Amino acid sequence: MSWMQKLYETYAPLSRPQAMTGGGGGKRKGFLVPGSHSTAQTHIEIVLDAEGNFASAKVIDKDDATTLIPCTEASATRSGARPVPHPLCDALQYVAADFRKYGGVVTSGFAKEDDQPHKTYMEQLRAWVAASPRPKTKVILKYLEGGTVIADLVRQHVLPLDAEGKIASAKTPETAAYPIWAVLPAGQSADKAVVRWRVEIPGDLATGVWEDQTLLNDWSAYYPTTIERKGLCMVNGDEVSLASLHPAKLRHAGDKAKLISSNDSSGFTYRGRFTEAEQACGVGYEISHKAHSALRQLIARQGYRNDTQVFVSWAVSGKPTPPPLEESSDWLDVPVELSEGDAAPAGPDHTRDVGETFALRLNKYIAGYAVKLDLTECIVVMGLDSATPGRMSIIYYRELLGSEFLERLKNWHAEMAWPQRVSAKQQEQGKKQGQPAEPWRACAPTPKAIAEAAYGRRLDAKLKKATVERLVPCIIDGRALPTDLVESCVRRAANRPGFKEHWEWEQALGVACAMYKGRHARHPEAEQRRVYDMDLESKRISRDYLYGRLLAVAEHIEEIALYVGGEDRPTTAARLMQRFADHPCSTWRNIELALQPYMQRLQAVRGGFLHNMRALLDDIIEAFQGDDFSSVQPLSGEFLLGYHCQRRALKLAAADRKNENQTEGAE
Repeated sequence: MSWMQKLYETYAPLSRPQAMTGGGGGKRKGFLVPGSHSTAQTHIEIVLDAEGNFASAKVIDKDDATTLIPCTEASATRSGARPVPHPLCDALQYVAADFRKYGGVVTSGFAKEDDQPHKTYMEQLRAWVAASPRPKTKVILKYLEGGTVIADLVRQHVLPLDAEGKIASAKTPETAAYPIWAVLPAGQSADKAVVRWRVEIPGDLATGVWEDQTLLNDWSAYYPTTIERKGLCMVNGDEVSLASLHPAKLRHAGDKAKLISSNDSSGFTYRGRFTEAEQACGVGYEISHKAHSALRQLIARQGYRNDTQVFVSWAVSGKPTPPPLEESSDWLDVPVELSEGDAAPAGPDHTRDVGETFALRLNKYIAGYAVKLDLTECIVVMGLDSATPGRMSIIYYRELLGSEFLERLKNWHAEMAWPQRVSAKQQEQGKKQGQPAEPWRACAPTPKAIAEAAYGRRLDAKLKKATVERLVPCIIDGRALPTDLVESCVRRAANRPGFKEHWEWEQALGVACAMYKGRHARHPEAEQRRVYDMDLESKRISRDYLYGRLLAVAEHIEEIALYVGGEDRPTTAARLMQRFADHPCSTWRNIELALQPYMQRLQAVRGGFLHNMRALLDDIIEAFQGDDFSSVQPLSGEFLLGYHCQRRALKLAAADRKNENQTEGAE
């Protein structure tokens, strides 16, 4: 039960008065729910005066509909044909005595005793008022005993009636003008609307029951005293009131999956091991509620979602922590502080290599968190998923020291960093923030991007979740990357014709390079570990790297020739990339022969450019050692690194020449 203990300890640091109030109670993202409370989507707000008389009513806007309401164990997790009522704010079938008079239809389980929902609701409210009388609850109880809720709402033009004088079950031309239809879920009848209360007492500024902190605290203190089950809590070891039903709604408002549940009290009772549920797991009511409430807030505010899968990390002290599964390119929005005497570059700074720039920004980012977090701070990383709608499991759980967490996160982003293609939208956002509009940005790819690069953008949710689950230990535990994932990314990136869109291939190429670089940075075998720079390594003479450089130069020559000739079609290097990876020597001969007509075209109009490219090709070929050039062995993913670095270097050089020409022309 370590995870529950840590969540329970996290509840106190997360508790802030402003996190529990405001609007209908749900305007803040992931606000912390106090004890014995839950949230509900309300549709109608009824206003009463201090004497318990009806004052007004209105339909609640959707933006203000999420409301903090008192609840019980049973009502917080209610389901089925006979759902139990909430103590104060609830649906019309519970709060309105005249519900059946106006044709309201109760839940199917109450068909034979249709007065039972309201009866149970009133008994519960009376018991609360008798045990702990508060001005607002006394006023609400007095009004409800009058039995005119539906009549008042009809008179206020909040609830529509059909031709027979019954609550309208569907939107019709006659009732279309009523605003209630705009806030109810599609297909839901008006008699399913949920009510919340506002009581206008002179001198009381918190008129809404969800805004009255005294009222909220009163229910939180009152309800646990009504729980009769006592026993040993396996979280803190005390004899306390035990929870029989545990909260749901962890990932979103409609989430019914639970982390703790027991409904095997008949038949093959608890798998034959226990006679009572508490023998397997006894958890105190207060601890269960606070732990689940803290988890709900953490997921809403900083959870990483992947379909039904959720990962969340937090410091038990409540201090901020860096997101472990987010893309590190977001960190580059923070400018690097320049040394004394340095001038800020007007454009992209190509004098400082990409790896050095990224390392400076990464170190600064991690150092900022290291100042806030103690070295011995407890950091928890937790993953959740549900195989069925009602059952949720913990698929990943780690507790780390603050220093250990930051170090592993830093290592992941440093080892996996590679220039990734920036989308047009990201470039536009960068321009608005005053950043240079470079098409590449050095960062580590996200687990989601890796899954799509390995299996395609149309992979099913199950495979994507399984891939993300495999990558999380690589980030948090520092494990080596799975070999099959690396190879899959490399194969797909090499199969360039297999991509319909050019930008998809660009993204897959960047991810494949990052995966291959990261795989060798943390290879299980020490002799296989290598460190690759993100910029072109002109002195690296490994066979695969050099062949990648050759392919990039050949592609660049043909691209320029096609541009000069006004043609728009794939280059020979692009079409033969997959074959080149399998048979580099023989395929290079085909590519080289196909380049000859393009070189002849460039000889007349771009002689200087052609001379430089021929010299570069010669330098690369001369760098091959022994029989490496004629070897028939297929290329490893290293050729993609050489190809990507050489290609990027050529494009940056061309961009620099263009800027120089524009500057000279302006002068």
